[in-house]
Amino acid sequence: MGRGKVELKRIENATNRQVTFSKRRNGLLKKAFELSVLCDAEVALLIFSPSGKAFQFSSHDMQRSIARYKSEVGMTKSNDQGITTMEVWRNEIEDMKRTVDDLEARDKYLSGENLSGLGMKELKQLERQLRIGVERIRSKKRRMIMDHINYLKRRHKDLQEENNNLQKKVKLHELGEANVTSAIISESNAATLFHM
Repeated sequence: MGRGKVELKRIENATNRQVTFSKRRNGLLKKAFELSVLCDAEVALLIFSPSGKAFQFSSHDMQRSIARYKSEVGMTKSNDQGITTMEVWRNEIEDMKRTVDDLEARDKYLSGENLSGLGMKELKQLERQLRIGVERIRSKKRRMIMDHINYLKRRHKDLQEENNNLQKKVKLHELGEANVTSAIISESNAATLFHM
């Protein structure tokens, strides 16, 4: 049995109103996140509670999304646009600095430096990553060594065949010279006998 249609009017009971606000706020934030992930949309959501507390979700930088919205609806003046553009670039630079810092920290972790700030979970994860990396390196090294060994075996076989062919040619050449020499000697002997 489905839930009945809710009448849209202000909830009078403060407790019920707060519970409904919390549930619907979480649902709205979840839907905004899903929309940004599923559709690769730039989503920015601001919610102010009745007490004035702010809740927000942004798939990208919130300031950048607000600046983009203002420029889309023509709310920015030329002077404000320059300031907004500078803010956007400043935020972009800060994001890139954070990314560079994270990558440098990760590089130091992988080389075994600055490990004091890591907990047991992070150390185990780092150890697993290093173990996988070492295994990949060893596997690549074994493949390269086997390829080189196979190349050397083929080269050895080719050189051995070439050596055998050269030895055969040398023997044939020696036999040919021996036959020529014996033929010359035979002719010489025959000529000597003929002259006698």
